[in-house]
Amino acid sequence: MAEAADFPGTSPSPARRWLRRTAALLVGTPLLAGLLQVPAGPAAHAEPGATAASTMPGVKADPTGSRTVDVSVDSLTPTAPGEGDTVTVSGTVTNNGKQTVTGAQVGLRVAPLNSRSAIDSAAQRTGFQPGSEGTEVGGKYVDKFSRLAPGVRQDFSISVPAKELPLGAEGVYQLGVALTGQSAAQPYSQVLGIEHTFLPWQPDAASTKTKTTYLWPLTSTNHLTAKTGSDEQQTPVFKNDDLAKELATGGRLEQLLSLGSSLDVTWVIDPDLLASVEAMTKSYRIENPDGKSTRAGKHQTLANQWLNSLQSAVKGKKVVALPFADPDLASLAHTGKAVSGSLGHLREATEVGADAVKAILQVKPSTDFAWPADGAIDPSIVDVATSAGAHTVIARSDSLRETGGLSYTPSAARPIGGGTTAVVADARLSTAFQGDMTGAENSTLAVQEFLAQSLMINLQDPDRQRNIVVAPQRMPTASQAQTMHKALSSLGDEKWSQPQDLAAAAKAKPDPDATTQVPSAGSYPAALRKQELPQPAFEAIQNTQSRLKRFQVILTEKDRVVTPFGRAIDREMSTSWRGRPAQAKAYRDSVGSYLKDLTRQVSLIQRSDAKLSGRSATIPISVQNNLVQDVEHLVLRLSSTNPTRLKVGDGQFEEKQIKIAGGHSQSVKFTTTANANGPVPVYAQLYTEDGEPYGDVVRFDVNVTEVTPAVMLVIAGGLLLLVLAGFRMYTQRKRAARKRAEEAPDTGPGDGPEGGSGSKPDEGDPEQPSDPTPDTAPESTDPSDTGERVER
Repeated sequence: MAEAADFPGTSPSPARRWLRRTAALLVGTPLLAGLLQVPAGPAAHAEPGATAASTMPGVKADPTGSRTVDVSVDSLTPTAPGEGDTVTVSGTVTNNGKQTVTGAQVGLRVAPLNSRSAIDSAAQRTGFQPGSEGTEVGGKYVDKFSRLAPGVRQDFSISVPAKELPLGAEGVYQLGVALTGQSAAQPYSQVLGIEHTFLPWQPDAASTKTKTTYLWPLTSTNHLTAKTGSDEQQTPVFKNDDLAKELATGGRLEQLLSLGSSLDVTWVIDPDLLASVEAMTKSYRIENPDGKSTRAGKHQTLANQWLNSLQSAVKGKKVVALPFADPDLASLAHTGKAVSGSLGHLREATEVGADAVKAILQVKPSTDFAWPADGAIDPSIVDVATSAGAHTVIARSDSLRETGGLSYTPSAARPIGGGTTAVVADARLSTAFQGDMTGAENSTLAVQEFLAQSLMINLQDPDRQRNIVVAPQRMPTASQAQTMHKALSSLGDEKWSQPQDLAAAAKAKPDPDATTQVPSAGSYPAALRKQELPQPAFEAIQNTQSRLKRFQVILTEKDRVVTPFGRAIDREMSTSWRGRPAQAKAYRDSVGSYLKDLTRQVSLIQRSDAKLSGRSATIPISVQNNLVQDVEHLVLRLSSTNPTRLKVGDGQFEEKQIKIAGGHSQSVKFTTTANANGPVPVYAQLYTEDGEPYGDVVRFDVNVTEVTPAVMLVIAGGLLLLVLAGFRMYTQRKRAARKRAEEAPDTGPGDGPEGGSGSKPDEGDPEQPSDPTPDTAPESTDPSDTGERVER
């Protein structure tokens, strides 16, 4: 571990300050002065310029020796020079010591390297190592400084014709950029700062060139929420506007597209990214920070431009489609297999992904490649990777390691059994551009080391044709993509390397001496295993899938729900969740919660208790459908908990098929028969046609009230009074008619029909009483209809 004082602006810890004070007291004690005497010159065992105090563990007053001055190499051109080129090295020097450096100059030191491990060692070395640095070019090819004050940064630039550099045969050379000078405390010229980089030297084209395959990944994190497809227009809802930022000029995805379009690479694309960008080309919404409201998205033009540019870039190129949302194969293998149904998602995601790429980009992609995280494999990962139809697994050489003691880097293709091929990407080249590449120095050093390793592969066995694959990180940043582009552009002259697509690399003749044994499960990196989705994650995913299956059977337009939620479930298993467990869980919860909310849009309406004042009645149950589509294949069951007292239909329960239009409710009536008084609990429950309960049960009481004898007597008495009143009215009418007949005068002959007048009561006789009795008696009410219909 580096000491704190090795880094500018970093203060020593309290413990280290205590050690420094203790050491100063001990040195000041006469008894121990001889034991801790600091030598006047450089220590024999330390690097030049280092003092005893600076080499004591935990005691570093300030940077000394070859770490006194920080040397930064910010530019090296050309990256791979030819014989007629001039090599220019530019950068800065910063005095991190406490004393002014005088007589300083920056020069170049060149030393040949003979292996890939030698390149590794040189890249890791931070100080000056005598015997390993080579001699300084010197002469006029230096940049001098009269003085370097503490903390001051100054620029340097050195240009040297390639023919003036001590370069012999083709090969890789270590290029040390060193500052020499002196200070008051160390008044002799010495190396006070050095940075190591590399100079690949291949003046003429190699007779046999390495075939290099470079994967150019287009993937991203999840941007769509689970609310996609929830309204009539199925308007997608994005979590935020981050995808638009990635697509904008200078954004990560814009840079990957614009830079990759000028390179001969194999495009590796997550179809979910394409689907998300395509969703942005139409009407879409963006979720506000409150998580409830949304606002309209406005980047349709940007999304269209990016997709059109991508279509042009991949035309005629090899395109590999990952399964939709790039599922985490290692997580599926290690924890997902224990949950029934998890592996079934992989095949569907593969098929859907291929269709999406073909439809959006108008190219036929390859789905024959599986790419586990960081190329780490074990037998279970290989089994899962090939379960969806892939025959080739993209591994990495730090997982499938060489054990045969080869003196060269073998070709990528390896048969690993069962008709499966492992394409083993080179670990050094694949990890060359990880880390922060925003600074010029990191980017420059990464490019030179990548080129050095690439050339050294070709030089290991110049007559052996090999096929090398480079699989970089899945989601390069914009600065990483720029650095990758610079390095690959330097290979464009094809002096020692020529491009090749992934399919050709997989079909190349395998090296018979290369390792083909898949590493055991125990060798899988612990750090990667910690990033995997846990088993509860797959259990939650499967619960969502089960709920979706129950929900879809009642829908008349299944695709409106099944498709968006199916893709959301794919996203729950994405490799992009590695290292982000909290975000992964939040997304899973949001998918499950939103699906639960949708299913609740079809439900029974709560109702109050019912009262029956008779032996039979109908009870209405209401069902509401707040979805935008019709629902069917539902059965509504009304059940009595005590059929001996209250029957529903002909027994304990009755079922009725229902179909409800979108945005409507429906009332379903059930016939009930009461056999006794008192409340009876009744339950209403929706079921799917296959007998699965749907939604919550509704419980209410039906209170049966029997008709009592007293009430019957009152009703009978009322009926009797009506009959008596009618009879009295009838007798009064008859009596009045007879009286009128008796009081009528006799009539003479000829007045009637026989010539005499008929007898007729005098209607105008004021003495004649009027008959108040109507001509007909009123109709009596039917006393038998006493039942009451209750419809609630």
